[in-house]
Amino acid sequence: MTTGRSHLYSSFRRVPAFAGMALIRVYQLTLSGLIGRQCRHLPSCSAYTSESIGRFGLWAGGWMGLARICRCHPWGTHGLDFPPLQRPARARWWAPWRYGRWRGVQDRASRDRSDAGQDAGERARPDFRCD
Repeated sequence: MTTGRSHLYSSFRRVPAFAGMALIRVYQLTLSGLIGRQCRHLPSCSAYTSESIGRFGLWAGGWMGLARICRCHPWGTHGLDFPPLQRPARARWWAPWRYGRWRGVQDRASRDRSDAGQDAGERARPDFRCD
């Protein structure tokens, strides 16, 4: 009986995230076609926000999406920018602005380097030692 309750509780906790992703999907199918697809990033801002909400929930993913939308303007960033695989280490629920990346983009290569323990801004130096 406990397993059924915990499954029901975990399903109930996902309802806000599903609602947020459903609203984004409605936007993609209706307003996005009328306004025009002019996002400067790949994936689009709505796809980025939907994926972030799916991974991290409505609160954290929504803030990540807001940060991305704020970077998407004529003088902002452009290019490949994928949602992070993990929440930022310094992010806390009471400081939601720390969830978002407010400057720059993060492509898959820099995301993989940062997951491997290197800072995304560091460049890997080749090892030229001969043993």
